[in-house]
Amino acid sequence: MFVSVLEKFMKSSWKKKGAVLLLVTLPLLLCVTWASGQFRSPKAASYRVIAEYPHDRTSFTQGLIIHNGVMIEGTGQQGKSQLRRVNLKTGQVLKAMSLPDRYFGEGIAVAGDELFQLTWKSRVCFVYDPETLQLKRTVRYAGQGWGLTYDGQSLIMSDGSATLRYFDPKTFRVQKRITVRDRNRPVSDLNELEFVNGEVWANVWYQPKIVRIDPQNGLVKGWIDLNGLKPASLRLKREAVYNGIAFDSENGKLYVTGKNWPKLFEIEIIPR
Repeated sequence: MFVSVLEKFMKSSWKKKGAVLLLVTLPLLLCVTWASGQFRSPKAASYRVIAEYPHDRTSFTQGLIIHNGVMIEGTGQQGKSQLRRVNLKTGQVLKAMSLPDRYFGEGIAVAGDELFQLTWKSRVCFVYDPETLQLKRTVRYAGQGWGLTYDGQSLIMSDGSATLRYFDPKTFRVQKRITVRDRNRPVSDLNELEFVNGEVWANVWYQPKIVRIDPQNGLVKGWIDLNGLKPASLRLKREAVYNGIAFDSENGKLYVTGKNWPKLFEIEIIPR
């Protein structure tokens, strides 16, 4: 009898202790989760056009970077894919390298003394000298290639999903994967990428938006609304999407464009 009563007391006591422990720790867990950014609303921003420059309207822009003061652009479509060195202010193509007709060019990035250009479904990445565009080697990877950028240590690739893969630029081996989330919602259709002030920025396919991503955990830090920037002559052309982000880290200038757009825009980001 005594043992039975003791057991009931202990069970009741542990339940009470568990409830108290839950009440104490739950707010703590919520605070930690909030601090990590999982429940925070991403910051919203708009833009202001600083300057406009000519852009080749035949360029199906897939990748855009500034390297040593020169714009390098990767273009897509079978039989038309190129890698170009371009005069930013005039839009003049200084040098171009065409891909074999069977390849559909995608994102580009410079890592060290090498320039990388992805292909869409061929699983081949072409590696060039960024100054001469001379082909140095090719590397292979699994899945599709969309956008590409470099954070100073790793090449970061998008593939149209909500996942970003990190590659060693020397071996092209996958180092890690992160899932991009706006709070708890995955953000897919990640396209052209650019590394801007410690963040990964990405065009979102078919949306007039740039998403700002924490490269450590994939959490969305903010959204930049570029609505209204697309030229009026292209409003009804579905494939003429916003695509192309180039950040000149030497002077802090930011440039954006889109597929087959006649203009390249230098913009300033304005917080809302």
